[in-house]
Amino acid sequence: MKGLIEAVRLITPAFEFLQEIDGAAMLKRLERAGRVCYKSEGKITDSSAGQFIQNIIKRGHESVLEHEKITVSIVCDRGVTHELVRHRIASYSQESTRYCNYFKEQFGRELTFIKPCFWPEDSARFALWRDQMQQIEHTYNRLIEDGATPQEARSVLSNSLKTEIVVTMNIREWRHFFRLRTAAAAHPQMREIAGMLLEGFREKIPVLFDDIFDGGR
Repeated sequence: MKGLIEAVRLITPAFEFLQEIDGAAMLKRLERAGRVCYKSEGKITDSSAGQFIQNIIKRGHESVLEHEKITVSIVCDRGVTHELVRHRIASYSQESTRYCNYFKEQFGRELTFIKPCFWPEDSARFALWRDQMQQIEHTYNRLIEDGATPQEARSVLSNSLKTEIVVTMNIREWRHFFRLRTAAAAHPQMREIAGMLLEGFREKIPVLFDDIFDGGR
């Protein structure tokens, strides 16, 4: 049994941007759109965009930020995606357990699970969880071998199963997402991935995200 437990594939959450992020160009486009409201296009300079966007954020005029969007690919567990897709103003494309047959060579004939961030790997709780993931993998594979389709065999799968989801939100909705999902009250695994994303977004476009407090850290 020990060898079977060690065979379980465990990974941590991750994400990547699926587009080239040119923060300076994005801010200029947002400024151009926003200044129409005030008919102040004549005040546009090579360096005016950052301050203008900061000002409209302070005023709460965030509808302007809907003119730009960012797309990312997120690898996390399915429990997190159940919460993620509740954000309405967004587009999602997610790895499907109906059509993905994890018993095929394409997936290494194994399931992949996301490590829970709230249990140390040397703890009894983590060991119990890992044992259960191994049993789930064994049962899933046996069902497929017995002729079950992936959409039938998925009934035994866990929220801890790794999934990939492509997410597109406009800037205003990303800001809303970060305010909710990095808060201390958010689920620990949601905070884990939201914190990673927020750090990456701040690095790319600090003007748009530096004012958001990460309450989960």
